[in-house]
Amino acid sequence: MSGRKGPYACGLDAAVDVIGGKWKVLLLWALAQGPRRFGQLRRELSGISEKVLAQQLRELEADGIVHREVFDQVPPKVEYALTGLGASLNDALGPLGAWGRTHLAHLEATHPQRHPDAV
Repeated sequence: MSGRKGPYACGLDAAVDVIGGKWKVLLLWALAQGPRRFGQLRRELSGISEKVLAQQLRELEADGIVHREVFDQVPPKVEYALTGLGASLNDALGPLGAWGRTHLAHLEATHPQRHPDAV
């Protein structure tokens, strides 16, 4: 959810608006394995901060991609899961992941040239 104003130029524009951000695609991949609690997601996505994780989950929830379920118990329990829309988006990302696996060696070899400021 970007807060963008105006219509999308095409379907790809709309999809990229939903998955834009460093962590959203990885969140979709993690949630495809089944419902996860916040702490589980944080452990699975090493390097993500709590603030960014919460923000990305809120945006995915607002877009209808992720469902947040709060269980009425003590201590509080919250689980995140993909909606049907989220599962279909994850399916659509499958070919992109396959492309990445196919070209992984090339992408790793050219990473320094493509990202000279990366440490």
